Amino acid sequence: MPETEDSKSKSLTQELYTHTTQSSSKWMVLTIIMSLIFGIVGGAFGGIYALKNDNLRKYFNLNFGQVAPISQSITLSEDSAVIDVVKKASPAVVSIVITKDLNKIPGYGTNPYEFDPFFPFFGLPNSQQPKSSEPNLQQVGAGSGFFVSADGLILTNKHVVSDSEASYTVITSDGKHFEAKVMAVDPRNDLAVVKVEADKLPFLKLADSSLIQVGQRAVAIGNSLGEYQNTVTTGIVSGIGRQITASGNLGEEQLDGVIQTDAAINPGNSGGPLLNTAAEVIGINTAIDRQGQLVGFAIPSNDAQKALDSYRKTGKIIRPFIGVRYIMINKALADKEKLPKDYGALLVRGDTATDFAVVPGSPADKAGLVENDIILEVEGKKLEGDMTLARALRDKDVGQTVSMRVYSPSTSLGTGKGEDKIVRVTLGEAK
Repeated sequence: MPETEDSKSKSLTQELYTHTTQSSSKWMVLTIIMSLIFGIVGGAFGGIYALKNDNLRKYFNLNFGQVAPISQSITLSEDSAVIDVVKKASPAVVSIVITKDLNKIPGYGTNPYEFDPFFPFFGLPNSQQPKSSEPNLQQVGAGSGFFVSADGLILTNKHVVSDSEASYTVITSDGKHFEAKVMAVDPRNDLAVVKVEADKLPFLKLADSSLIQVGQRAVAIGNSLGEYQNTVTTGIVSGIGRQITASGNLGEEQLDGVIQTDAAINPGNSGGPLLNTAAEVIGINTAIDRQGQLVGFAIPSNDAQKALDSYRKTGKIIRPFIGVRYIMINKALADKEKLPKDYGALLVRGDTATDFAVVPGSPADKAGLVENDIILEVEGKKLEGDMTLARALRDKDVGQTVSMRVYSPSTSLGTGKGEDKIVRVTLGEAK
């Protein structure tokens, strides 16, 4: 039976549809196969790249291919960094226990009825107390320190080991006790070198403190309150180049260029390390501001390195000395006191008759400097802001002659005017 035009059209349409469907099926199967292949290969290469990429590892949890929240990953990373610092550094941090024979201290005795100022009718005055021949050794203080060599060299604060009549015991993190000897103290900074007889000890590396940045993480470790050994506190570097006046058993001491941190520094932390996230020492904890909250200070590691190098070379810590007392001038002080200059180091007398502005016989005295002179520059460096006189002389050596530009109001007496002059000072050794 012959086909009609309609039936031919339908047959052609069905044939085209069938051909198209078969072709689509083939392409669909091929597409699925290729997708699977590219997915497997791409996933493998992506996984290898992610494992090697430090940035991706910080943000992704690759276990079972699950993605962790970014904030959680960052927190875990920061925690891990601090934990690693503590694990690396703690074995090299020590407690320094200060012991003294109380019978050798005026006002102490072993008589159980010794004079008590709150109960004056009991016992004899201290001067009449019978003293025991047996030593009455008691712990009178504690501080911190850290090994800087495998053979037992320790850095700490000068004020921790300043009592020449006391004895010092170093206690390591694993509980070992060593008798310690004070080898050298810094005449111009709160630093000291202590030694114990031991070897193969863990020690810390001193970082370059000139690279410190405000805001970087800092970790402090020390014998907090003289009771809690190897206490860890964390924070950031909150300031650099500070100038402070520290008060303690050595009286008042000017500390220049110190690091400020909000990592809690407690009594007993003195002499312990302030560390970066590489477990390197960036500072030696030295002081706290009791009027502030979480305001502590550390001596930069570069100062400590210079002291250590001096000890290793000469057996003592040598610092340059010119022999002046001064205050740094800023615009506010210049306006208040009507000073002729708004920067520089003004040479001033202290509170007592012997607190000379210029020490008699000192290098400054020999160079002709006098009270009320203003040192404006040292070797071309202008003394203003963080560039104090002490900082300008920090890297100089004993015996070196330095050039200073000085404003001297006394050079034109009676005229009301002073003048700038160049003064050459040969640095002496601080005692």
